[in-house]
Amino acid sequence: MNNINSVLENDEKIIFRLRELYSKYGYMKYRMSKFEEYDLYVRNKDFLVSENIITFTDVDGKLMALKPDVTLSIIKNSREDTASVQKMYYNENVYRASSETRAFKEIMQTGLEAIGDIDDYCICEVVMLAAKSLECISKDYILDISHMGIVSQAMEGIEISLNGKTALLKALGEKNVGGISAVCAAEGIDEKSTDLLKKLVTVYGAPDKVIEKLKSLPQAEKFSDAIKQLENITEMLTLVGCADKVRIDFSVVNDMGYYNGVVFKGFVNGVPEGVLSGGQYDNLMRKMSRKSGAIGFAVYLDLLERIYEDSHDYDVSTVLLYDEDAKLCDVNNAVKKLIDKGETVIAQKTKPEKLTYKKLVRLCKTEVEEIENNA
Repeated sequence: MNNINSVLENDEKIIFRLRELYSKYGYMKYRMSKFEEYDLYVRNKDFLVSENIITFTDVDGKLMALKPDVTLSIIKNSREDTASVQKMYYNENVYRASSETRAFKEIMQTGLEAIGDIDDYCICEVVMLAAKSLECISKDYILDISHMGIVSQAMEGIEISLNGKTALLKALGEKNVGGISAVCAAEGIDEKSTDLLKKLVTVYGAPDKVIEKLKSLPQAEKFSDAIKQLENITEMLTLVGCADKVRIDFSVVNDMGYYNGVVFKGFVNGVPEGVLSGGQYDNLMRKMSRKSGAIGFAVYLDLLERIYEDSHDYDVSTVLLYDEDAKLCDVNNAVKKLIDKGETVIAQKTKPEKLTYKKLVRLCKTEVEEIENNA
């Protein structure tokens, strides 16, 4: 058991670290079926990362789907509770098309959900655990935080078409000031509202500095509750030593039909897209006829493969070659000595093809001689 890390894949090591982290904070392991009724995903297709879904007909004639998402299943199968908080974490396979190959993949996804009486502490804890999750993956990470309450308040009172709203959120997500101006002009939005949206998209940086900028905006009183929540989150992250890895960035926007509060996205060095995504999704709960609140996030383990593509991992640390006439006890003793040194060993009469290793050694009578070292 002492050398268990030597036989685990990189994503398995991360899963173990994340499980340990979530368990420490009282999150319980949640298990679910591999599939749900297809109708669940059709009703909430805008919430999904990918619209491509693998379907099949069950023996009773129902159209079923291999689950492309975990959150929807957890909401559907969890109990309604507005007096306490259900805290759950999961390690589940989801099935969706790869953004690169467009082919379907079985993807291991881990994450957590808090459902019920969501208060400020619960929100702060989940954001903190998102930062700590990134830290489990890499010390070189950034967690970008936004608040849909501020974005929605900035758009409050604006008469805008559905297509215009979609285009405006897209421009915000791309930090496209010119795009925001163009959409607002096309929709006849007043200059004051347009200017506020343009200011929001250019706000970026350390939480304490951005919060001061938000407070200085002429319309700051509209965002007072959201600003206070961002201050609470910053305080929590400071207490656990993560505040220097966090940025407030209002280009992090999610569908307002589902998300209503803090939203966030996590990045690690070496991966060009977010490996963690989450937020408060009370609006999704209402769409699914639930009265309680909810917040959570997912870690996309398939994206982490890029971190390890150039790493110097080996199939085994040592290849031990022995002759045809070598004594069984001598080979066994040589293998055991190498293993006792913490090495992984494969013993063969000839060097295996297509096997990566650090060292190639040969057993000569009872002594081991090094032939090749790739470390």
